[in-house]
Parts: sequence; C-alpha cells; structure tokens
Amino acid sequence: MNNPKIKINSVKNLSNKHYKLDTINFDFKTKDGTWQNQSRECYDRGDGACILLYNPLKKTVILTKQFRMPSYLNGNDDGMMLEVCAGLLDKDDPLTCIKKEAEEETGYKINNPTKVFEIYSTPGAVTEKIHYFIAEYSDAMKISEGGGLIAETEEIEVLEFDFKESLKLISTGKICDAKTIILLQYAKINKLV
Repeated sequence: MNNPKIKINSVKNLSNKHYKLDTINFDFKTKDGTWQNQSRECYDRGDGACILLYNPLKKTVILTKQFRMPSYLNGNDDGMMLEVCAGLLDKDDPLTCIKKEAEEETGYKINNPTKVFEIYSTPGAVTEKIHYFIAEYSDAMKISEGGGLIAETEEIEVLEFDFKESLKLISTGKICDAKTIILLQYAKINKLV
C-alpha cells in the first residue's frame, strides 16, 4: 500500500465468523488538495480461481449448478446458479487450486489450465481477486462424478451444455453469474469452441 493520497486511521473488525468484515476509517486527499475523512466496510473472503472447461470437438462446456444464499436473498427465486467451476485459493496457488477444484466439483482431471486474467469482481466492498482459467476437456478426462466435497457442504450438479446454448442462457437470464459470463464471452471472442 503506497498511495500518498490515502492515510488509514483505523481498522475495526466487525466479524470473523466465516470470513472477515472490517470497517476502515481513512483520510483521502482530493484533487484540490484537501483531506476528506471516509469510512468503508471491506469484506475479505480471500482470493479465488475459476475455470471454463470447453471441448472444441463436441462444441460443449461444463458448468455447475448449486445453491447460492446471497442470490436467493436478492431475487433469485430458487437460489440455484449456473456457474463455471470455482473455489477459494485457501493456502494454494491459483493453478493448484483450480486443478483441485475442477476435479472435486466436475470430476474432470485437468492437466494444463491456461490463466487468462485476474479480476476484482466487486472492488467497492470485497477484497477478493479471482484468477480466471480455461482448459480443454474430453470424456477421457472424467475420473469421477464430481459434485464437490461433503465436508464443505457442497452439493453441486455437473452439467454439459452446447456452447451456443450456454450463450443463449446469458440473454435469457438463466446464467447471471459474472465470472461465468466473462469466461463464456472470452471463449466466444477467442473462438475457442
């Protein structure tokens, strides 16, 4: 942290139940040279990684479907979300994390994921940076049913979609997860599928 226009005065922890929620009080130097005092809540759940598994021969992609409480509380009638495979880094590096998550969630053993970029999804309130990956898959790479880990209370449905159909699901609102839309659009722009 080396921005001379920012002076952090205090950090007050509000919660550490599952992740960390703090209130940050800071001074911000404006364009006219005056200092403004501001406070912001910052939610720290750690960084994550996500991956789009695609098959250029079959012209398909693998997505997951699972319940997401925050979406349920904000207008998603059943709380179920269609998403690319994703997970928190915990103590792993992004590459190790996404290979492990792909196997746990989808049942595919992915050898050579390609990192395409890193994105702060909600930088106004959440510290999380997500590492975005893509990887080809084939039926031969399927080593289990996937579905996530019971120990992490995951109940994940693994779905294979025609790529063009997955793009239609964005426009109909059936896919409304940012990381999934970003990676599907990336695949379309780069003609991966």
